[in-house]
Amino acid sequence: MTGQDAFSPPEVARLVETRGVAKATAPFLTTLVLGVVAGAFIALGAVLSTTIATGSGLGFGPTRWLAGVGFSLGLILVVVAGAELFTGNNLIVMSAVSGRIPIRRLLANWGVVYLGNAIGALSVVIMVVVAEWWRQDDLGVGAVALTTAAAKTSLPFLVVLARGVLANALVCLAVWLAAAGRSVIDKVAAIVLPIAAFVAAGFEHSIANMYFIPMGLVLREEPAVVTAAQIPQDRLATLDLGGFVNNLVAATIGNVIGGAVLVGLVYWFVYIRPQEASGAAGSMKP
Repeated sequence: MTGQDAFSPPEVARLVETRGVAKATAPFLTTLVLGVVAGAFIALGAVLSTTIATGSGLGFGPTRWLAGVGFSLGLILVVVAGAELFTGNNLIVMSAVSGRIPIRRLLANWGVVYLGNAIGALSVVIMVVVAEWWRQDDLGVGAVALTTAAAKTSLPFLVVLARGVLANALVCLAVWLAAAGRSVIDKVAAIVLPIAAFVAAGFEHSIANMYFIPMGLVLREEPAVVTAAQIPQDRLATLDLGGFVNNLVAATIGNVIGGAVLVGLVYWFVYIRPQEASGAAGSMKP
């Protein structure tokens, strides 16, 4: 590594694999609490993202890009401050296919972290509602939040699934790049671009949607916000519990495919499998 300021891809693969073992074998309560923290971090990134998008006159692309930069706050907090995020933990699949943890530990980690993320995201929904954050800019913030939620629940299942694949491919690549960095600045710089890209492109992140859609469900009960948002009734009608579940299931499946398969398994195949194969061949020599 002399002269290099970052870990190489094969070294990152081993780092991610080793960290996956630590994550999968951590105590239940520790994992749950860190999951709650991560859900809250992602929701705070969503709060900032919504605020940035409110009242922007920059046009669709630049506004979405800046909102994505703001949303990256969530993953920066997860990676640098330390927390357990379901979508990032899809990379633990590398530890499982290497045989370092059983599949049951992988699934248990995903289940506990997913639950914790939901609790954390919903806690932020409660806090920003009590704080009346959505009243800012003469209900403009609430209108953007409601419009965002309704747009998500109006999407067909397969569309959300495909967008979920793309979203978590980028999220896990952000985690991968951050693992290559040796300093906080390295990690922050590595995270911002992939996360801003997935938000700007309108992809679907299951944990973020645990904040966005419940926030919309709350604001749908505020007539003044509904009026300010001027959402077509057919789209607003999709913003209900059924629409939330449909979106969450599709986004979660897509996130697992994008993170565990397109990033985790691909990099395991490229960087770790050859090392294991050569090691096994070497151990068979007399």
